[in-house]
Amino acid sequence: MRRDADDGTHVIIRDDGINHQLWLIDPPSGAMPMAALIPLDATAPQRTDAALRFWRFIAHGRPRTPPAPLRKGERLIAALRALDGHLAGASYRAIAEALFDPSRLATEPWKTASLRDTVIRLVRTGITTMRGDYRNLLGPRRPD
Repeated sequence: MRRDADDGTHVIIRDDGINHQLWLIDPPSGAMPMAALIPLDATAPQRTDAALRFWRFIAHGRPRTPPAPLRKGERLIAALRALDGHLAGASYRAIAEALFDPSRLATEPWKTASLRDTVIRLVRTGITTMRGDYRNLLGPRRPD
């Protein structure tokens, strides 16, 4: 999607659920290299990550996705569900059975399963979020 405006050209490139939003002050022509201008404010780390994701997209195409990744929102939901189970006294295995496909539990011994480590990390994330880290969900604080 493209929109020309007085301040430049605004472009949104959609790729498999990922939106790359660009503001082109001077639209590039031909093989002219592009540069990213990132304000050094509280959102600089997020903007830098977005610029790097876009560079990877144009340099290497669509990224390979790992099998069944947990995106940020899904991970937070899973962490809060894991926390609920932990606070209710459920074992890590019972939490894993509630959160994931039971067939994944049968693929390797529980004591050394990577899924066990994932559940433990989710519980820890839930505990950290419960203890005040939830404020970080709103993003970096802006200076007053």
